[in-house]
Amino acid sequence: MPATTDSSAAASFTNIGRSILSLRRDQVHSIEGMNMQHHDADTELESFQKRVTDRFLDLSSSSDELLTLSWVQKLLQSFLISQDEFRQILFRNKSQLHKPPMDRLIADYFERSVKALDVCNAIRDGIEQIRQWQKLIEIVLIALDNKKLIGEGHFRRAKKAMVDLAISMLDEKESGSALANRNRSFGRNNVRDNLHKSLGHFRSLSWSVSRSWSAARQLQAIGNNLNAPRSHEIMATNGLANLVFTMSFVLLFVMWALVAAIPCQDRGLQVHFSMSRQFSWAAPMLMLHERIMEESKRRDRRNASGLLREIYQIEKSTRLMNELLDSAQFPITEEKEGEVRQRVQELSMVFESIKRGLNPLEGQVREVFHKIVRSRTEGLDSLGKGNGPD
Repeated sequence: MPATTDSSAAASFTNIGRSILSLRRDQVHSIEGMNMQHHDADTELESFQKRVTDRFLDLSSSSDELLTLSWVQKLLQSFLISQDEFRQILFRNKSQLHKPPMDRLIADYFERSVKALDVCNAIRDGIEQIRQWQKLIEIVLIALDNKKLIGEGHFRRAKKAMVDLAISMLDEKESGSALANRNRSFGRNNVRDNLHKSLGHFRSLSWSVSRSWSAARQLQAIGNNLNAPRSHEIMATNGLANLVFTMSFVLLFVMWALVAAIPCQDRGLQVHFSMSRQFSWAAPMLMLHERIMEESKRRDRRNASGLLREIYQIEKSTRLMNELLDSAQFPITEEKEGEVRQRVQELSMVFESIKRGLNPLEGQVREVFHKIVRSRTEGLDSLGKGNGPD
């Protein structure tokens, strides 16, 4: 074997040194890249938490709008945006979804979301019920139109529609608190029985939840075992556990608020909201929960079919209009006619408010339903791929 010269030995050591330096640079760059990825992921999750907080702060600051049709629409829009962001973050972290404990956490979320679909169906039935009330109000407005003289026939048509409306709303209150009373007609007068033949027919055809279904029980099922993730779960999922918990609570609150606002079968609102104050969105969400509960305990709202402000306005206007029509005698005096015109104007304002907001609200509930279905389908598909490529 020929002897190794000094120059070749030096060159060999130089090459080895360069290789070591190159490996170290690659290692440093790899570590920096991993740190950058973790930093980006942390920033993304923190940003999601902040945006959810901002949305609930906005909802809680709208005190004048609380439980109006426009407020409920804003609530659903907040949910839809949050759901889209949640879905995108999950999509970017698909490789994490099949690893424990993330696989269990995300499966639990999808199970809660399935239960929320029934709530959406029940809420759409409630919206349809409000639409039936809207049609009865329209009959009154046509009968007592400001552009024509009010005759005795007009009064009779308006009075019949107002009685039908009052009975329908009373029936909805009963169905919201006691399922067993839904179809009992014993002891009711002929007017109520006749109304059941018309409005009851709508119910039998359109109701998409069973007669034994309970909104209160469904909300309890959605919130069952919904606890903040433990520190080891947060570490093991790189913070994704907090993401799932946040979206789960947003889902629960939105479904609870819908049941509170819209006529719904067995509307119990006693759902325990157990959330940690460490989450920035907890404070405004708890504030909204307290204010809605306070509204439900008011004497004039305690047995309401729904806490939606427009429903309260319908009930109030209906009561005042019925009292006025009962006291009217023909020939009607000019003073009494003026009072009727005033009540008609108030009823007209409620009618226009419902007309503007009801269809968009129904469209949003439908969109929430489809977004939940789509998100769950995509999530289960990712879970099913197991260790497959992203």
